[in-house]
Parts: sequence; C-alpha cells; structure tokens
Amino acid sequence: MHTQQRPLTLLICALGGEGGGVLTEWLVDTARHAGYAAQSTSIPGVAQRTGATTYYVEVFPVPLAQLGGRKPVFSLSPVPGALDAIVSSELLETTRQIGNGMSAPERTVVISSSSRTLTTAERMQPGDGRADAARLLDVVKAFSREHHVFDMGAAAREAGTVVSAVMLGAIAGSALFPFPRAAYERVVRGGDAGTAEKPSPMAAASLRGFAKAFDAVNTPREQAALVSRLLATTANDVVRPQSLPPAVAAQFPAPVHDLLALGHARVLDYQDAAYAALYVQRLAQVLAAERAADPAGAHGFAVTREMARWLALWMAFDDIVRVAELKSRASRAQRVRGEVKATQGDIVKVYDHFKPGAPEFAALLPASLAHRVTAWDRRRKTPWALPLKVGSHSVVGMAALRLLASLRWLRKRGNRFAEEQALIGRWLEAVVAGTRADWRLGHEIALCGRLIKGYGSTNERGKDNLLHVIDHLATARLPDGSPSARATAIAAARDAALADEAGTALDAALVRHGAPPRPVKAQPIRWMKRPPQSAPGRRT
Repeated sequence: MHTQQRPLTLLICALGGEGGGVLTEWLVDTARHAGYAAQSTSIPGVAQRTGATTYYVEVFPVPLAQLGGRKPVFSLSPVPGALDAIVSSELLETTRQIGNGMSAPERTVVISSSSRTLTTAERMQPGDGRADAARLLDVVKAFSREHHVFDMGAAAREAGTVVSAVMLGAIAGSALFPFPRAAYERVVRGGDAGTAEKPSPMAAASLRGFAKAFDAVNTPREQAALVSRLLATTANDVVRPQSLPPAVAAQFPAPVHDLLALGHARVLDYQDAAYAALYVQRLAQVLAAERAADPAGAHGFAVTREMARWLALWMAFDDIVRVAELKSRASRAQRVRGEVKATQGDIVKVYDHFKPGAPEFAALLPASLAHRVTAWDRRRKTPWALPLKVGSHSVVGMAALRLLASLRWLRKRGNRFAEEQALIGRWLEAVVAGTRADWRLGHEIALCGRLIKGYGSTNERGKDNLLHVIDHLATARLPDGSPSARATAIAAARDAALADEAGTALDAALVRHGAPPRPVKAQPIRWMKRPPQSAPGRRT
C-alpha cells in the first residue's frame, strides 16, 4: 500500500481533555515495542473548543532490525497533501484540516467521528447556527482516498472510556501501520505486562472502546451502511421513531407524519390528551389552507411540516412546572450517572440551582392576581427573585420537584397559558390567511416560528419580533403589496432577527421594506444606592 522508502504519516486532531497526548504515547510505544522507529510532535490548541490540539506521528514501515544500523530521518510537522491518514474526534475539525490542504484525495485515509462539539461562532447565532453535517460529510468523502466515519463519542460512552482509546482502535482497524492488533492491546494493558494478566478496570474500559472502533473500521460492509445512515439524516439529530395514533395519521398526508408524530408526542407529554387534540386541530387548519393553495402537493406540504415543528415547540413552552418535571425524571438521573461514569455502588449527589422571579410565579396565577404581582415587581428597585438550591438526589429535594411538577393541572388556569394561546392564535391565523393568499407567503410566516425560543427576556423579544412582522409585513399594506413581495420582506426580516439579537438589523430590514421599526420599550428605572461619602479630610 505504501512504499518502504518513506515514513507513514498520521495527523491526530483532538479537543481539550480527550486524551490526544495519551493516544500519541500509545502509538509510539506500540511502534517501539514492535521494533519500528517512530516520532511524534504536537501543537497545542486554544482553550477547549476554540482550537484543537494536533499531534503528528511518523512511523518508518521497515523494522529497525532490517535497516542495518541506519536510522530514518523524521520531519517535525505535517506537510499538506503528504499525509497517509488523518484521525479526528470531531467532524468540523476534520473538515477544517481538509480545508487547510492536509488531505490528498489520492492518498489520505480520513477517520473521523460524526459527533459535533459546537464552536463559539455556532453557539452565538440566535437561530440554528450549526454547520450542515451532511455537507461536512460530503467534504470528507470528496477529499479522501478512503474514509471511515462513526460516532466515537457514543462508542466511548458505551465502553465507559475516553475518546483516545476509541481513536486508537480506529487506527488499528485501518491497518495504517504494520502492527498486529495484539501489539496495540498489549500497550493499552500496560506496556510489557503479559496478556494473561487481568487488566485494571481503566485498561479494561479502554480495551472495550478499542474493540468497538476496531470492528467499526475493519468491517467495510458495516462501515458503508453506517455512513449511508449518517448521510440520510444528520450527524447530530438521530430522531427516534414515535408512534402516531391511527386516527391522527389518517388526517394528514404521509410527508407530514414524521414531524407530526414528534410534535404530537411532545405536546401530549407536556400537558394532556386534550391539549394534544388542540395541536392536531390547529395543524389541520394549516393543512386545509395548504391543500387549497397547492392541491397537487407539489411542495411536499412544507407549510404543514414547518408548522408541525414550530407549533409543537411553542405550545410546549418552558415554565417552572416543566423544568421541575424534566429534572425529576428517572431518565435524567440515569443519564447523569452515565455521564459521571458512576458504578452500581457509587453515590451521586446532584444539586439543581433555581432562581425563579415574580414573572415565573405569576405565570400560574389568574390574570388579575398575575398583573398585580408583575406590577409590584416592576415598581421595585431591583427585580425580585428566589434563589434555590435543591438536592434532587435527596428525598426532600425530589419530593419538592415532584410536588412542583404535579401542578400541571394549574398551568391551564394560569395567566401565561392564556397569553401564549392568544399569541399562538394570532400567528396561526396569519399562517392560514397567508397560505390561502399565496403558498410562499404562508411558508415564510410559518418559518417565523423560529423566532420563538429560550425563556425570559429572550422569549419575550422573540414574540415581540414575530408579532411586529405579522402586523406590519404579513397583513398590513406595503408599497408593493403583492404576496410575493410580502414573502420576500418577511424572509429578510426573519433572517435579520435571527442574525442580530440587538434588533438593529431587523429594524433596518423592516424600514427597507416599507414597514415601521419596532417601538422602543421604556425600561423600568432601577435605582442605585448612593456610594458612601468619604470621611472628612481623607482623599479617595
């Protein structure tokens, strides 16, 4: 596969805390124990996800015993286009190295994890700022002689080890270096220790992760099927199938069923069967309008699909009852124990910190009382909040969370529930009316559901932006009042709102399309305490 006149070159890309240095030491030790010359260098990255640490390994593929006393000369850094393999624990980092020219399509084997650790730039986006996983995988395929992509993070969690052991198994399974599998496993066990000895618990976990990755890469048929599944969905969001009641499924076309099943299950879990029925009823209105605008279904019922997604998310808005319910579920406790790698006899203590304010408590009160509470809070010099530290591992803490979660019945009687339903109704009416007027107009209004996210001031700002767009772009008269022009204006305003949290870009987009900017809200005055006066005669 390779000429014996040059070293085999490997670039390892790992994030902070993933054991990239240990992996490099394993590889060098394996080479030396097997009788081969090897060298490694590293370039540290910046603070965790800001940049990866890269490790460069060269192994001369001829045993030292056959070199007649000669020693190979190794380079200190990788050369773009001259790598035999790239191994990376993160998909975007893999494509970044490919973008730097490190991978040669006719030479380089690329082994990458399909998992993602979001960059700072991705997290800063108010909307969905994630890079498209399918496009990243296309880059890996196009710029590699051979590629192996699988979820290294999942393999490490299942084995109870770290990613470095999984990466070692992937390298061994690729047959990049002329070492047998036993040589790698002997080093993981503890250097020269005999294989007959029972490995330590940590080494045993590393060997399990090694075996999982070795099999994933060494079995081409399984690997090809895995890559096909990754390309069919995304590397981040593997949707578990949800059961959809037959009576509900019969009301909607097949292209809508996947998102409808997820939305229906979410709303049902959030409240009750009556609330889930309201979700289906609202979605049926959208479907009727879309069928009127697009009888042949040429657009794949995209308006109904988008509404199935965003309507469910809005109807299942976060409140203190929902937070308590999620934090007190048994599945959450199991997930936490798995994350900290707790064994059967380990005691895990979990403390949850809450700071509910007056609006959170007022949300469960009737409108008259809720308005009094929020008005009282606005008159205060500082907003009122109740800091809480709840130990969900204790009987008292879990009982408090379950008691709060049991107030689901009170949610429908609260002021916030009524307000949210009224706002959802306004958005739904705009989507239905816009779809009947023009399919694209309805689709753009439906996509405005992306503006509703988060909690507190972020959630309120998103709702204000949505209502302003509906009132002044979807229904109001514009200089060019055609449905197509309104759809274009709504799309521009929505993208501006998602790109700029401050709202400056949104106001500019509104004015550009003939709509007024958002009104400036008066901020409540929060009085500051006067600093103490200095003592007479003392300079400060």
